[in-house]
Amino acid sequence: MARQSAKSAPHHASHHANDFAVAGPKEQDPGLITSRDNKWVTLFRSVLQGSGASERDLIGIEGPKFVEEALRSGLEAEALMVSATGEREIGRILGVSSESDTGIRRERIFRTSDKIFDTLTGTETPQGVAALFRQPVWGLEDVLCGRLSRTGTRCGDSPLVVVLTGVQDPGNTGTILRSAEAFGATGAVTTRGTCDPWSPKALRASTGSALRLPLLRGLSTAVLLAQLKMNQVKIVALSGRHEDASDVNETAAILRGPAAIFVGNESAGLPGEVEHAADATISIPMSESVESLNAAVAASVILYEAARQRKQS
Repeated sequence: MARQSAKSAPHHASHHANDFAVAGPKEQDPGLITSRDNKWVTLFRSVLQGSGASERDLIGIEGPKFVEEALRSGLEAEALMVSATGEREIGRILGVSSESDTGIRRERIFRTSDKIFDTLTGTETPQGVAALFRQPVWGLEDVLCGRLSRTGTRCGDSPLVVVLTGVQDPGNTGTILRSAEAFGATGAVTTRGTCDPWSPKALRASTGSALRLPLLRGLSTAVLLAQLKMNQVKIVALSGRHEDASDVNETAAILRGPAAIFVGNESAGLPGEVEHAADATISIPMSESVESLNAAVAASVILYEAARQRKQS
């Protein structure tokens, strides 16, 4: 059984804000970076301005709130970068780090100027705090059964999985994952050709859900469909075409049981192999004057309806 990665790393619970004080004028501060060409600056810039993490790449997270959330989620920190502006946040971050399983190694905490930090990120108003984390490792069982609690137990709910197939917009991707967590989904999957859910923009849109929700990335659609069928999970295709789909109220029985809701590309919809394999194709009733809803809104409505049906049953 694959579970979220929790590799052993030095635990530095004794670090406090005072440990991060600025070195005196005659002292050399090994954590102070003054060059834009420094290898760590280059690495942070590459990750934070990229389109997402490949199989072995790091996840880049910006902002004190998101960094703290990543630590609470159990992710293993590789490095922390703080600018002069962000130094006021370091005490709280180290406090959260001391309570996590792995913490942040003291020698991997770097300081730099606001000017250099501003070149790292893709946001208009950098917050002066960024971190690199190793990717969490999830398996299909995690996605179907939900993440393990601190006591080692599962949520026990029937599988409710959201599958993003060809969703390109990172804002939609992040919002769908946020709704999935909010409405009790056990996990999520992105298939090949979908925006990376760990890209900086998608992470921000998910407000941390992409770090907490069990998540499989870049799977083959055909392989995923076969795995879901083997686990007796119903395939639910979300369609924008009302003429060939059932009203969501007509598929309540399917939504109450083990189900995987497939959300397609914003313009092209779902691939034919998903529509062919689907146990149900559903649409959302709406005014005739509106042609369609975007992927994030449609997925959120269906996830809410699934949660409502499950609560009633």
